[in-house]
Amino acid sequence: PVHLLRQWEKSFPSLKPKRNRANRRYYTPSDISIITRIKQLVRTEKMTLQGAARRLSQELLGEGAPQTNEETLDIIDTIEAHARHALTKLDDYPDN
Repeated sequence: PVHLLRQWEKSFPSLKPKRNRANRRYYTPSDISIITRIKQLVRTEKMTLQGAARRLSQELLGEGAPQTNEETLDIIDTIEAHARHALTKLDDYPDN
């Protein structure tokens, strides 16, 4: 709905559609991908507009969620190493 797009344009600084000579909004493919992501954050993940705006901003700046499968695997490897370290510490702990 049009009213929802206008609300999102106000709430999300990264959503700035271009305008043609008749002052009508023109959505680029980049705008459409941002709109799709906003919809996912708000409707599927049940985030508030403020929370979704913060998350989208982080994502567009390359922060927050991993951007590639390689980054995801690196994070998983780090978590696994920490878990193994914690298990080693627990094994060394004397039983009472």
